[in-house]
Amino acid sequence: MDIGFFGAGKMAEGILSAIADRKGVIMAEKVESRAVELAKRYGVVTTDDVKTVAATAKLIFLAVRPQDVDAVAAEVRPLLGARQTLVSIVAGKTLAKLRKAFGAKVNLIRVMPNLALRSKAGMCAICAAPKTPARDVKAVERILGGAGATVVLGEKDFDAVTALSGSGPAYFAYMEQAMAEGGVALGLKPAVARLLAEQTMYGTAKFLRESGMDLGEFIAGVCTKGGTTAAGMESLSNPQFKKIVAATLKGAARRSKELA
Repeated sequence: MDIGFFGAGKMAEGILSAIADRKGVIMAEKVESRAVELAKRYGVVTTDDVKTVAATAKLIFLAVRPQDVDAVAAEVRPLLGARQTLVSIVAGKTLAKLRKAFGAKVNLIRVMPNLALRSKAGMCAICAAPKTPARDVKAVERILGGAGATVVLGEKDFDAVTALSGSGPAYFAYMEQAMAEGGVALGLKPAVARLLAEQTMYGTAKFLRESGMDLGEFIAGVCTKGGTTAAGMESLSNPQFKKIVAATLKGAARRSKELA
């Protein structure tokens, strides 16, 4: 299957790096220095014309800025047919909007990725328009699975996905920042405090993913009665903390719905 990209930014590069066989990959990128960089690094074909990609690729990732979608669609719409599948990673563009922009013939898949895709630890939600071939959905799962984890959902869940995993890296980093600053307040050097916070969060997430352990059971296991963790959790267990997190996700989901 020949794979194409409309756009060659960092998220597109994250997907590209997860593709095992890049011989049939073609990427449209107008910035010459960026196109040369990707061609040298990954051995892919690059072009400055999206029409060239539309005319040759069967599975095409739409990886441009939201404000550039209509301009790209105007150029490629006449070239896209029923044997092709367009995979959009553009935030806020629903399947209905993509259908209106790119026409009735092309198959459509919508993906909500997150920034961790760039380190092959991403989380991608996938939904397909009706009649999109199952083999293409599986191909997208396989490609994105090489850059992290995937889940196939209905589009009705995408506002929640956007709030939780799409925006989640910023919330996670904010918590790390708070922990590191707390460590500095206790006398640690900033670099040491960040390392301790970051590795602790990474290791905990890795263990929980690999073990599948119940979160409540894990917390209870670490919080031995009368111990240091239990003393710290007395502050963190304030009901307001979970309310703040829930309100954070609700606000992000509401904005996602507005943008769609």
